Amino acid sequence: MSEQINVSIAISGASMDRKMGLETGRLAPSAGGSVVGRLGKTEVLVTATASESLRPGVDFFPLTVDIEERMYAAGKIPGSFFRREGRASESATLVCRLIDRPLRPCFPDGFRNDVHVVGIVMGVDQENPYDVLAINAASAALCISGIPFNGPVGAVRIAYTTGGEWIPHPTWQECEAATFEMVVAGRVMEDGDVSVMMVEAAGSEGSWTRYADGAPKVDEAVLAEGLEASKQWITEAVGLQRKLIAMSGVSPTMSYELQSDYSEEVMDATVEVGKDLLAEALSLTDRTERKAAEKSASAQILETLTERFADDPDAPAQIASAIRSLSKSIVRSRILEENQRIDGRSPSDLRPLLADIGVVAMAHGSGLFQRGETQVLNVATLGTQRMDQIVDGISPQDRKRYLHHYNFPPFSTGEAGFMRGPKRREIGHGVLAERALFPVIPTIEEFPYTIRLVSDVLSSNGSTSMASVCASTLSLMDAGVPIKEPVGGIAMGLVNEGDRYVTLTDIQGSEDAFGDMDFKVAGTENFVTALQLDTKIHGIPAEVLADALTQAREARQRILAVMRSAIDAPRSDVSTHAPKISILEIPLDKIGEVIGPKGKIINALQDEHGVEIAVDEEPTHGRVTVSAPNRDAVTSALQAVGQIVDPPSAKVGAVYTGSVVNITGFGAFVNILPGRDGLLHISKLGRGKRLERVEEVLSIGDVLTVQVDQIDDNDRISLQLADEGGGRPGASGDGNENAPSSAAPRRSGGDSRKPRRPPERGERRPPAERERSGGGRSKVRQVSFAEEFDRQVASEFGDLGPTPPTEDDVGHSRGR
Repeated sequence: MSEQINVSIAISGASMDRKMGLETGRLAPSAGGSVVGRLGKTEVLVTATASESLRPGVDFFPLTVDIEERMYAAGKIPGSFFRREGRASESATLVCRLIDRPLRPCFPDGFRNDVHVVGIVMGVDQENPYDVLAINAASAALCISGIPFNGPVGAVRIAYTTGGEWIPHPTWQECEAATFEMVVAGRVMEDGDVSVMMVEAAGSEGSWTRYADGAPKVDEAVLAEGLEASKQWITEAVGLQRKLIAMSGVSPTMSYELQSDYSEEVMDATVEVGKDLLAEALSLTDRTERKAAEKSASAQILETLTERFADDPDAPAQIASAIRSLSKSIVRSRILEENQRIDGRSPSDLRPLLADIGVVAMAHGSGLFQRGETQVLNVATLGTQRMDQIVDGISPQDRKRYLHHYNFPPFSTGEAGFMRGPKRREIGHGVLAERALFPVIPTIEEFPYTIRLVSDVLSSNGSTSMASVCASTLSLMDAGVPIKEPVGGIAMGLVNEGDRYVTLTDIQGSEDAFGDMDFKVAGTENFVTALQLDTKIHGIPAEVLADALTQAREARQRILAVMRSAIDAPRSDVSTHAPKISILEIPLDKIGEVIGPKGKIINALQDEHGVEIAVDEEPTHGRVTVSAPNRDAVTSALQAVGQIVDPPSAKVGAVYTGSVVNITGFGAFVNILPGRDGLLHISKLGRGKRLERVEEVLSIGDVLTVQVDQIDDNDRISLQLADEGGGRPGASGDGNENAPSSAAPRRSGGDSRKPRRPPERGERRPPAERERSGGGRSKVRQVSFAEEFDRQVASEFGDLGPTPPTEDDVGHSRGR
């Protein structure tokens, strides 16, 4: 058994006393390298293993990074049908890409053995993210594995606080409170300086509000300061790894053989035969003409050299690789020596721009953005909160209301292929565009919709992810989403030779392939919302990146001006095809009144107004969301809900038209106001004659014109039938003011019932109106509503005491 080795370091400048630790020698001893990283109580095991033999025909470096998020890490059981982890989650896929990007450039050129890096998330404390920890652990595992790796690579996440300070390794909670966060990875050079290899950054939700409250905005200067500040913590992470390496030792370097795509002899022959042909073809600025000329020149070179190397069966493949390498050299040389790019532009020039909206008639919002031959269509769809995405993962996030999906079909590059769901690249590009717009998306209180954006790449020649950002902004404004400001995006490239660096604005596909950097920057006119940096070299000086940020800002201003020419502000309302949604906040103790017993009130509101209503309970209030195809229905339903929450007062003598909502043995409850019902006693329905059952004259749903007769101290309402003129009914022959009028109750659908005849002399009156006195004579007296109500309830349900009956006690479905 190997000796267990643990090293740790206190994180300098952290908001609290925390340590990062690395451990090896205890877990996964059969792997080439195995390291457990710890930050707080978050733990991730990372292993690195390489194959000893080469796969035949591999002409690339087959590095694979997998992240396994175990649900037990968060104390959860998977929510799927099978109750086990399935395909990698979106967050795990993003972490795979985050680890791969800084590690890949550190392997030797020509190394073609399979390398597999696997991270298993064993524990999350819901405070410390595991992604940056996994980068450091992966680098350490590779360094002790014996795999040829030019590391270590250190990584840090830094967050920009509202006080204008960059803090290292922030917790989830600190990230949410910050305005911007950035992950930076790099290597420590021999002179002690840090060379940046990867950057992933984005603004946080609510950052716009914090800017409005006085928080400093994150612009290019602030980002440059952040890149410089990150060097301190990258150096600490690299020092921690070196300490582990020194204590554990390094496994013997595996035997491997660097592969070359072509021999020196083939390359020399390709330069001799094809340099002038390729240089002439690559000088054409029109893409179509240039590609045709390149194809013709390549075919001519291949035909000539295949005859020369007829004895070598591998010659055609080597010649093709040599042609590509020569083309790359010509393009790079022209940029470095002549400041001229492959399509004739200078390093800072943009390709022609086009922006349009309303491309898809039935969509809630749509935008088309084109830069050169890159064209992206984005469609915005608005939905109710029920359409929020439920996140079944190990992070604290459990729901998403803003989604961005990116699709890259084969036809966008003029190729035939298969479409079998999103790949890692599509997921990563979609999330990058999502993060770029996240800071300007309105809050749920400002815009109560779930928002889904779909970017379909229709043509690709570089920087489709940033074109997706531009198209998304257009479609959001076309859909009437009140974004804070338009967001534009631009992709920057770099060509490096020795100490010379040339930054390229708006790179196209060939410049991405032949260049040394892919630097994507998105933002509004005044601040940056997201950026992503990948390099193919061992790192880039921070001052070069700072200059690239400034150059990107100038390009972004020009792009935003073109976008504003298509639409300069969000539409005043959502599309006619989109649902109309409004939100009303209510007190927590009113939620039950809005819903009603078994949902009867909320269901009645939905049926009456033709809307959908959702009631959610927040920590401090309830939230009622009303949606419908038209705005008038939403408005009327919200008014009805508002009257339930804050019902208008009923007044004695007032006349109302209401419907029968419940029938009991002693009367009918009539809804006269939202959330306010009154009792129409059975004694007031018989037209002077006692009724055995209320159902003889009324049914649930009947519409009556009634008058408030009495409101007792417990706010219970007694009703009587109103006459057809809307006034107080006349007195009956027994002199009782509260006796019903001779008019019959009005029923829904125009139906009516014949009134009962008045009682004959000597006929027995209802017991509620009679009290026995001495001598056997009857004396009629006025019986109060409260007395009669309590007596009837007691007779049917027993003595309930002075408390008014509840809804369930009397079968009342509409409140009091």
